[in-house]
Amino acid sequence: MIFQVRYTRGAREDLKRLFSFLAERDLAAAKRARKAISKSMELLADFPWSCRKASHDNPFIRELVISFGGGYVALFEIDDVKNITILAIRNQREDDFT
Repeated sequence: MIFQVRYTRGAREDLKRLFSFLAERDLAAAKRARKAISKSMELLADFPWSCRKASHDNPFIRELVISFGGGYVALFEIDDVKNITILAIRNQREDDFT
């Protein structure tokens, strides 16, 4: 089953922030990072249960590791049998999700 991937406002702001940060240094790399994140979200729509649990208390909150440069991590929730919500996205060099 393919899930619909939705984004919170905060996750959309994270994407803009990450792109802007990298684009200031290397626009081509920022575009490649955006493409890598987008491709990872396509994979997530097919296989959300394959991602690691972010919480021992809630099996529906998970993290997707996105390979690119230093790497990114997307925190998401499996809402139901059809929907996934991206809660936040960060570079792995940043502090944990807040």
